[in-house]
Amino acid sequence: MLPHSYAVDSLSRSQDLASAILASTTPSQISATCASIDFFLQSHSPDQSRHFFSITFPVLICKLFGFDDASSLPPPPPSQKPPSNGWVELASQSSLPDLSSKIFSLLSPNGTLMNSISAVDRHSLVKYVFPVERLPEWVRFMLSNEKYFRVISDLCPFFKGKVKEDAVQGSLCQIQLNVFEYYLFWFAYYPVCKGNSENLDSNSVKRSSKFRLENWTRSIRGFSGSSKREMEQKFEGNLYIQLLYAYLRAFVPIFDLGAHQPYRSSILNYSLKCDGSVIVRAELLVNVFVHYWLVDNDFSPLPVNVCKSFGVSFPFRSMLGEIPPTSGLGEVVKLFVKYLNLSSVMSTDGFDNIECNESPRWRVSGGFDSADLVSLSPSVCSVGSWNSWIQRPLYRFILRTFLFSPVGTSMKNTSQVFSVWVSYMEPWTISLDDFAELDVVINGSSKDVRNHETESQNSGYSPVWQAFVLSNFLYYSSLFMHFIGFAHKFLHTDPEVIAQMVLKVISLLTSSKELVDLIKNVDVVFHSKQAVSSKSALNSLYRIVPSIREQLKDWEDGLCESDADGSFLHENWNKDLKLFSDGEDGGQRLLQLFILRAEAELQGGDIAHAHSLQIIDSLKEKVSYLFGGSTMKPIPISPELRQPQHTRDELFKPRRVGNQTSANVTYKGDWMKRPISDVEVAWLAKLLIWLSSWLNESLGLDGPEDNDVGSKWFYVNIPGDAVNLNGSGEIVKTLVCLIGSWLLMMGTTTTRLMRKHGLRINLRVLASKKVVMVLLIFVVFSALKKACGLFH
Repeated sequence: MLPHSYAVDSLSRSQDLASAILASTTPSQISATCASIDFFLQSHSPDQSRHFFSITFPVLICKLFGFDDASSLPPPPPSQKPPSNGWVELASQSSLPDLSSKIFSLLSPNGTLMNSISAVDRHSLVKYVFPVERLPEWVRFMLSNEKYFRVISDLCPFFKGKVKEDAVQGSLCQIQLNVFEYYLFWFAYYPVCKGNSENLDSNSVKRSSKFRLENWTRSIRGFSGSSKREMEQKFEGNLYIQLLYAYLRAFVPIFDLGAHQPYRSSILNYSLKCDGSVIVRAELLVNVFVHYWLVDNDFSPLPVNVCKSFGVSFPFRSMLGEIPPTSGLGEVVKLFVKYLNLSSVMSTDGFDNIECNESPRWRVSGGFDSADLVSLSPSVCSVGSWNSWIQRPLYRFILRTFLFSPVGTSMKNTSQVFSVWVSYMEPWTISLDDFAELDVVINGSSKDVRNHETESQNSGYSPVWQAFVLSNFLYYSSLFMHFIGFAHKFLHTDPEVIAQMVLKVISLLTSSKELVDLIKNVDVVFHSKQAVSSKSALNSLYRIVPSIREQLKDWEDGLCESDADGSFLHENWNKDLKLFSDGEDGGQRLLQLFILRAEAELQGGDIAHAHSLQIIDSLKEKVSYLFGGSTMKPIPISPELRQPQHTRDELFKPRRVGNQTSANVTYKGDWMKRPISDVEVAWLAKLLIWLSSWLNESLGLDGPEDNDVGSKWFYVNIPGDAVNLNGSGEIVKTLVCLIGSWLLMMGTTTTRLMRKHGLRINLRVLASKKVVMVLLIFVVFSALKKACGLFH
């Protein structure tokens, strides 16, 4: 037990530090406060630091990340932007490297603060209650329901032992965390909070827990002039990125997870340098980042088979709706995914440059010690240790961005997510040199950075990457098909940039003949029946088909283009891989159509640049190489298929006519399934589309006219006995039956005529903002008139 004088001194100094932190706003004050915190922690034992972590540490988190309050109070209204003057943001925006260095030294994984956190957690001296309002959205929904929060520990092991019932209000639950977990949750929440606040400022996407309303003002379309430069912003210029990389490098090993679980294989592989706590912390870090950044508001946050095994089905689709992921996360997600993909690089490249030292990080060196190599688990997964942890959440993160990004929004966030996707699909281009400049920031020198003498590690795809491609095959096939639909949908925003994005993906897929052959062979095996082929290479691929089918069903659970988004899959959900399909919704036909549209858009612009035309030529060449034969393959149109093909051409009609942008070019495809425009109320349009579709299906207006219908007459046999109408009641009943029969006959005749001429019910016109505004004004005027009448 601490003496009273020491306890009073620790308490008073902790309170003084908290006041100093709150008052630190200038770079000089922040640097002085960081030095005071470091001195306090060095001069106090873990027991004496209890007051610091109880009183000062929450205040420090507030100032670091610019939060209003780190307590469990609910977040401020969406209209109030969180303060942006946090220390991390200030250090990233200012041109003061000393300030950034001071804050990085304070929060460094090897700094005094982290060492004190480890010591306090080792003795379980401090526990925090993390506010439920700051958790990922799907976790908040689970914790708000007593039926679900009792199984969250089983569904998500990293919540095990952290969900407790509120001692004051027994019906509620709370998340109790130690100091490191508390800091890690706030660290992961910071970019989400920042992205939401920037999203509200831009007015591009209105977020809600149940539905999303369209912006009633027209958004400015197109890219900003500096979007390309911002997309290529270097990682090392951002303090948060530097801290993220430092934590990943210190706490997440990039080699086999079994290396830190010594009792998994044999006691002979036990090493005192690597214990089980390393893997626990690494899994916690990866899980927190995955659920905050990739999953968050996904209505299918967990694998379908996991939910079925626990007998749990979540109504997240109706609660979260078709909401895209939080914007602004592309930069941090790219670094996170790129670092974890290093485990795949190491599993294919071996451990020639890896050592396991006192900290579970990788270190670059010229050679290795055999004793250290023996301590590593000999069984290294050919796909990589961390890849399976991010496959499904990353796939859904990218796909939800492509599907749910509204028309008219900025392409900056989508471009960042696209960069994440491309980086993930080519891990063979990743090397330790990609993190060289970040290593310089962390180490203070470049002595540990590997030279460029690592010959052809990133030369391109080779057969050693076959296991990676097969386990992530949907990224190379199905997701590419969804991206083509996205490209058709957003081509009018900036044709040149969208065409460059499509060219980038096709160039990746055709970068190696071995990769093209592998993708084609898997597609052939996927669509063929189980049989013995003459090619041994195909026989070895049959075993992965069930896995791909299961992934396709699980990873795309509930994700499909809706009837109102204008995508090419609105009638046929991608239950099958269609990249090499010969149908009109196959990859080759859709890419041909995209090239035609892009060429028309680029040539119809104000200036047809030579670079733009070169992109089109490159696209034709790559598509020809991918599918073989001529790029613009003639599409045969039979008489019975002429009308559907005409509808397809009109669906993707270029938005420009001649050298001008035509404002009166109407949509001549299926008007019910055109993209929602800025002059409509989105949620009302979707409701009316569903109602119209239900009426058309109920009345049989979707199918062709049956020639037999109407050719038969129905007769009613009248009994021979005379019927006397006595009384007015009988007369009224007869008149009602007569009028009902007449209305029924008129309805039947109208329906028959509509079916004959191919007409359908369309209530979508009522979703126009003008119509809604007129109805709203009429209702308000009527209410005011009635109120004034009652008053007089």
